[in-house]
Amino acid sequence: MADTADNAHVIIRPPLAWGLAVMAGLALDWLVDLPFLAADVPSGRLGAMVFVLALALFAWAIVTMTGAGSNVPTNRPSTTIVESGPYRFTRNPIYLGMFLGLMGLAMTFDNPWLLMMLVPFALVIRYGVVAREEAYLERKFGDVYRDYQSRVRRWL
Repeated sequence: MADTADNAHVIIRPPLAWGLAVMAGLALDWLVDLPFLAADVPSGRLGAMVFVLALALFAWAIVTMTGAGSNVPTNRPSTTIVESGPYRFTRNPIYLGMFLGLMGLAMTFDNPWLLMMLVPFALVIRYGVVAREEAYLERKFGDVYRDYQSRVRRWL
């Protein structure tokens, strides 16, 4: 029987993928400590600022999406194409916030493993989540989504 649920059928929920990337980076650092920033770099402060920026972008995107009446979780149906707030600049501000958050943690903890986890995380998000979301939104909203897609970049 075909699965006809109204959602993007992503391969993993993005917060779970992010959490796994963080746990893998921390575990690898515990096993093999590889500092990568110079001792005189204020990595804790710089990383914390990047992480706070990431949280702000993440929160702004979620508030904008829910305020427009659409669902944020990938296993729920999208009800509208959101084009305000951070969605004016990027089609994926929540995932950008996750990428920035991972970079901020890497700097804060001087942990290159967290930075390296960006690669598998980005691949999973790009091909296992975003590609499926884009196909779903195009099927569901047609020209409305294609017009939005032509005006707003996927990332930045």
